[in-house]
Amino acid sequence: MTAIETQDHKALREAVSALGKRHGRETDPTRLWSDAAKLGYIGVNLPEAYGGGGGGITELSLVLEELGTAGCPLLMMIVSPAICGTVIARFGTDAQKEAWLPGLADGTRLMAFGITEPDAGSNSHRITTTARKDGTDWLLTGRKVFVSGVDIADATLIVGRTEDARTGRLKPCLFIVPRDTPGFTRRPIDMELNAAEKQFELVLDDVRLPADALVGDEDAGLLQLFAGLNPERIMTAAFAIGMGRHALAEAIGYAGDRTVWNTPIGAHQAIAHPLAQAHIELELARLMMQKAAVLYDAGDDMGAGEAANMAKYAAGEACVKAVDQAVHTLGGNGLTREYGLARLITAARVARIAPVSREMILNYVSHQTLGLPKSY
Repeated sequence: MTAIETQDHKALREAVSALGKRHGRETDPTRLWSDAAKLGYIGVNLPEAYGGGGGGITELSLVLEELGTAGCPLLMMIVSPAICGTVIARFGTDAQKEAWLPGLADGTRLMAFGITEPDAGSNSHRITTTARKDGTDWLLTGRKVFVSGVDIADATLIVGRTEDARTGRLKPCLFIVPRDTPGFTRRPIDMELNAAEKQFELVLDDVRLPADALVGDEDAGLLQLFAGLNPERIMTAAFAIGMGRHALAEAIGYAGDRTVWNTPIGAHQAIAHPLAQAHIELELARLMMQKAAVLYDAGDDMGAGEAANMAKYAAGEACVKAVDQAVHTLGGNGLTREYGLARLITAARVARIAPVSREMILNYVSHQTLGLPKSY
C-alpha cells in the first residue's frame, strides 16, 4: 500500500473537482448525478463487464470526497453504487448482475438500502424483518427506518433474516425489493436535516418475492452484509471529509480577506491555529480512509473492517470540528445563506451518527482490536 496517490488518481481527483466546481453548492443533484454518470464517475467501482469503470472503493470514495469539497456531495453514491452495487457484483447471480449492474453503473437506475429498524439501530443482530419460504417464493415482513432515497430508487436492498433449517436460529439475508411491489409501502420521515435525499420508513407486509430476489447464498448472509457495510463506512468517511474540506476552504478564504484594524483576521493565531488543526485532522482521517479503501479493494475484509470503522470515526469527528470552526471564523456571516455554512452544522453530525454511532465504533475497536471484554 502506498500513501501517495497515483497519477491516475490525481487526474481523477482534478477532473471530479472541476465538475463539482462547475455545479457548486446550489446545483440540482439530479443534473449533477446525470453529468457525473456520463463521465463514468458514478459506476467507477463496478466491473467493466457491466459498464462500470473497473475500479474500486478507492476511486469511488475519491469521487465523493471531491464532490463534497466542491459543496455538492451526492449521498446516494454511498448507497447505490457503493453498498448495493458492490454486494450484487460480489455475490449476485449472473441474472441479477445483468439486470442491475449496467443501470447502477451508468446512473440510470438507483437502489436504496434498508437495514435500520425502530428497535434495531446499531445492533443489527436484533433485526426482526423476517423472510419465510412459501413454495418457491419468499414472504418478507417487517419495518425499516431512515432509508435514504426510496422515492427515487428503482428497488431497495432489504436486510432480513431467515431461519436456519439446521439450528432454528435466524440469519441475515439480503433481498432485492422493487419499488412497486405489493405490500411494500413507504412513509417520509420529517427531518430537520435539509437534504435533497429524503428519509423514509418502510413497511413490508407479507411482501411476496420470487426465489431470485435473494442475493447470493442463503448461508452466507453475514459475509454478504459486511461486504456492503465496509464500503458504506468508507464512503461515509469520504462524505464527511469532503464536507469538512468545503467548510475549511470557505473559512480560509474569509480569514485571508476579512480585515480588522488593517490586518487580515487569518494573521491572528486564535484564528489561524484552529483552522490549521482542522486541516491536520481532516488529512489524518483521509489517510485512514485511503488505507481502508485499499485493504477492501485488495480483498482483505477483516483488515478493511477495522480500518473502515476507524476512518468513519476519524472523519466524523474531523468534519464536525472543521464545520464548527469555519462557522466561528465567519462569525455572524457563518450563519447566513450567502456562505452556506450554517446548513452544514446539522449535516456534519450525520457522520457521527450514521451509519453507525461513534460509540459503537469505539466498542468495535475496544473489543476487536484491543481484545477488551464486552459489557453487553
